[in-house]
Amino acid sequence: MSTDLLPYAPDLHAALLADYCLSAAPGERLLVAGGQEATPLIRAVTRALLTRGARPVVRVDYPGQLEDFAELASDAVLDAIHPADLSDVEALDGSLRVLTPAEPRSVDAARRARLLAANAPVASARARKKWSLTLYPTVYAAAQAGMSEAQFGDFVMRAMFLDRADPVAAWGEVRATQARIIERLTRADVVRIEAPGTDLTLRVGGRTWANSDGKRNMPSGEVFTGPHEDSADGIVTFTVPAEYQGVMVRGARLEFRGGLVVNASADEGEAALHAALDTDPGARRLGELGIGTNGGIQVPTGNILFDEKIGGTVHLAIGKSYPETGGVNASAVHWDLITDLRRGGRLSLDGEVVQENGQFLI
Repeated sequence: MSTDLLPYAPDLHAALLADYCLSAAPGERLLVAGGQEATPLIRAVTRALLTRGARPVVRVDYPGQLEDFAELASDAVLDAIHPADLSDVEALDGSLRVLTPAEPRSVDAARRARLLAANAPVASARARKKWSLTLYPTVYAAAQAGMSEAQFGDFVMRAMFLDRADPVAAWGEVRATQARIIERLTRADVVRIEAPGTDLTLRVGGRTWANSDGKRNMPSGEVFTGPHEDSADGIVTFTVPAEYQGVMVRGARLEFRGGLVVNASADEGEAALHAALDTDPGARRLGELGIGTNGGIQVPTGNILFDEKIGGTVHLAIGKSYPETGGVNASAVHWDLITDLRRGGRLSLDGEVVQENGQFLI
């Protein structure tokens, strides 16, 4: 391994999650969940929570567990949660989910959508508590990003500012920069997104812009809001591939009229795109408009946790709104789709160009 590469350190990652992301307090019952391959990080987080007086609840999935459930569950099990699943989440004070990317297995997209819809009450209950999401650098994730394991471990560490003497202070700098951007966004009503294959307008007047500073997503670096649910008009082409339920969707195109998706296509993974849109009525409306600000993430990795933060990109999520933004769209789906504005793209607020070719002009 090159000495220039920073080795991945689960203990440093865990300390940042416990102290900064979860703000773990004595006596809190906190869920730590992730795939089996993430055991080094799950163990490090569990140890960190215990030393801070918290009460960790650990759940580790075996590879392919979700696919087995979607493929083999009876209709009764697939389409409804058990009451204990909901009461268990309601008894938590917070949760951490560790993404553990692995080779996906093909499962009927409609059955996956049914499983997602049935679990919507559990997801909503979890979202009402404090929560955080991070990623463990698996072998598959490195390959998906086109990197060696050592390169990807280095990338993950630097994306979280774990190469800095004080990562928390570094995230404070991100918060301050994004606050300045939000000050201008808050005064806007009509947002127009233009790029090759894209000309879309949205209204955001009166909605709240969130400053995503690494508390919920680690790493982060974005500002986002919930656009008015009936306001999206035009066409958007998503130029960054995005995974949905184990299927990589490339070249997705959505046409909106009165806030509703009226046409949808994709160069690859079109069945998954339509399955997502058909999950429930709210899946055909937008729940989020986000603007990536992280200049340290420059290339797509195939993982939304990183890719939606790429500086100079925007992302639109079909489905569920985040209530703190003022959005009211309800859905079991929340799927972020990304378009790159760094080559010929523009972002305008009420007719004023505020970002061109991925660079802010404000």
